[in-house]
Amino acid sequence: MSARIDEIADGVVRISVHRPDGLPGGLVYNQFLIRGERPLLMHTGMRTIFPTVLEAASRVVDVAELAWISGGHASRPDEFGAVNEWLSVARGAQVVHGKVAVNVCLQHLADRRPVALADGEALDLGDGRRVRFYATPHVPFWEAGLLVDEATGTLFCGDLFTMAGDPPATTETDIIGPALDFEARMKHFTVSAHVAPTLRRLASLQPRVLAAMHGPAYLGDGPAALTTLAEHYDAVTSLSATPRAAA
Repeated sequence: MSARIDEIADGVVRISVHRPDGLPGGLVYNQFLIRGERPLLMHTGMRTIFPTVLEAASRVVDVAELAWISGGHASRPDEFGAVNEWLSVARGAQVVHGKVAVNVCLQHLADRRPVALADGEALDLGDGRRVRFYATPHVPFWEAGLLVDEATGTLFCGDLFTMAGDPPATTETDIIGPALDFEARMKHFTVSAHVAPTLRRLASLQPRVLAAMHGPAYLGDGPAALTTLAEHYDAVTSLSATPRAAA
C-alpha cells in the first residue's frame, strides 16, 4: 500500500490512499494537511492505513508540530479511526470539531480532551491563515461539520461528491454524475429536509476548491456544483413527501 501526495491549493496537501477492496473499483481515502505555524490535519484515516499516511505526511510537515486534528464526521473510522495514533506522535495537537460531535463521540474516543467549536468559529493556523468550522447536521450524518480554509477557499467537503475508483488528484470535469451514481448504488447519504438548505449555505461561501474525502479535489465552479446537488435533493425530498394515491 502506498500514498499519493499532491498539493491541491497553496499550502493544502492531499494524501490519498486507494483501497481496491470493498466495492468494484475500490475507494480512495483522502487526508489533507494545511501548512502554517500551527498545521492542521483533516481526517486521520483508519488505523489500518496509519503507517502509510504517517510516512507520507512526514514528507510534507514535521508531524510532531501538528496543532490541530479534525474531520468531517466523528462516527466513522476513516475520519477519526487513527486519532489516538496521531495524538501519540503530535503531542501538542488538539482534536477539534463541533459541539455535537465532541459531546457524543470524540470526548469518549480521543485520548486527549477535544475542543468544541461553535458554528462559524475560526481556528488560527498562523502565517495569516485561518480555517472556519460550519456545522452541517445530517449532511451526511447528524454530528457532521466541515472546515473551510479561508486563504484558498478550500471546502473540505467530506462525503459530499463521493465517487468510486482511484480518480486523479484534481479535476475540473463533472463530479455530480459520479457522486449520484455512487449514492444510487450505496445509499450512504442521510436524505432529509436538512440537506438542500445546508448545501446552499455551503455554496454561499463561494468555495474555490471542493476537497472530497473520497474523490478528486474539484477546481471547477464549486458553488454551482453544490447548488446542483441541492436541487437534486430538493427533488428527492419532494418526491418522498408526496402522498401516494390510494389503490
